[in-house]
Amino acid sequence: MTKRTKEILERLNREYGTDYICYLNHQTPWQLLIAVILSAQCTDARVNIVTEKLFQKYDTLEKFANAKLEELEQDIKSTGFYHNKAKNIISCAKSLVYEYQGEVPRTLEELTGLAGVGRKTANVIRGNIYHEPSIVVDTHVKRISKRLGFTKETDPEKIEYDLMKVLPKEHWILYNIQIITFGRAICFARSPKCEECFLQDLCNAEDKSGKKKAGGKQKK
Repeated sequence: MTKRTKEILERLNREYGTDYICYLNHQTPWQLLIAVILSAQCTDARVNIVTEKLFQKYDTLEKFANAKLEELEQDIKSTGFYHNKAKNIISCAKSLVYEYQGEVPRTLEELTGLAGVGRKTANVIRGNIYHEPSIVVDTHVKRISKRLGFTKETDPEKIEYDLMKVLPKEHWILYNIQIITFGRAICFARSPKCEECFLQDLCNAEDKSGKKKAGGKQKK
């Protein structure tokens, strides 16, 4: 780990602490899995609003497995892409009930074999439920890791492997949590609050506020 990387992680620790936080409300591993499936192209806040009633109506995996597609679609409609999400949730629930005896598997291979579960979702489960060192490449991690120079890639899986090389394993899960908070508070996709950023002197992002463009003009 380079001195610069160490300094970035130390500042993230000071600013956001080192507690493990999950922004999706859940009481069981399978509830988290369903919540993460719903979170695709949707905010955590919206998912939490939907799952508050959803997990009361479908309070067992069996109820999700036996749900009527059209009814479940209406229950989750506000999360977007509700047809595919409903179809995947029902299929995933059936796999968990009939193949895994109601338990959420812990390996990347098993998890990604479930309907609607890609590497990102699998790594959320591995990190939050089983505390397995894992890197979740969501929109914030993708954007900010590139701005910090940890990767030049755009493909999430390639970004994941790049971050595994530059970050210490014990910080993988924490990095996800801290960067999501950082991305929501300061390092926005558009008009990031660079003047308020505690990493400003360590950032060489192309879209950094105030950075000179070709020709010597300040970026507005």
